[in-house]
Amino acid sequence: MTTFSDYLIFVDESGSPRMGGDIDQQYPIFVLAFLLVKKTDYAQVINPAVSAFKFKHFGHDQVILHEREIRKDVGAFKFLKTPQIKQAFLDELTEMIAAMPVQLCCVVIDKAKHQAKYRTPVHPYHLGLQFGLERVLGFLEKNGEQHMAHVIVECRGKTEDDDLELEFRRICDAVPFTTSKVKLEVVFADKKSNSAGLQLADLMARPIGISVLKPDQPNRAVDVIRPKLMVMNGKTTGWGLKCFP
Repeated sequence: MTTFSDYLIFVDESGSPRMGGDIDQQYPIFVLAFLLVKKTDYAQVINPAVSAFKFKHFGHDQVILHEREIRKDVGAFKFLKTPQIKQAFLDELTEMIAAMPVQLCCVVIDKAKHQAKYRTPVHPYHLGLQFGLERVLGFLEKNGEQHMAHVIVECRGKTEDDDLELEFRRICDAVPFTTSKVKLEVVFADKKSNSAGLQLADLMARPIGISVLKPDQPNRAVDVIRPKLMVMNGKTTGWGLKCFP
């Protein structure tokens, strides 16, 4: 019988991985966020907290907390068009995130610099996946894990999912993954999946991206997210936060 890791890994993105002439000059980066949570914390702390937040603000827990929809006041978040209501909502959301027992690794790729530096640049999603999985593996090994861990990603369409799975397996079929006792397995979650882990990864990805683009801009969300970035040798740079190139 397979023995499983004590951790789950949730992956979500901010920005488009497209390059060429499609780079958005207002947000020319691609962020891939890897959220690591202990299963006991996920069951006993995270899921109940997210549900309680939704019950308070929506009366039910079927709403998906999408960063983009919250930011733009659309869909289930149209009621946030009133500034005072939105500020109160964001304050509570930030407090909830601050209390979450999670570890975070964010890979931030500057697409324009990446494209300018390399004649045949690697696809940003593939590059982010490699950097992120390497750091996830290091974290799990550092914490004594020796079993299979599941990496949960949101479905993006058959072609994209097939491509991602192929790249995931290519990465895991090479060193250091082949020499580790930790094994990683990708799991695809339906876009309508009400996964608290995926929602938290989504909520954290863009604030980290903005903090890289505009490091001097005050950002309360980043202030509560930054302490959750993984640390190696006392530093988050290059570990919990990997910027490339």
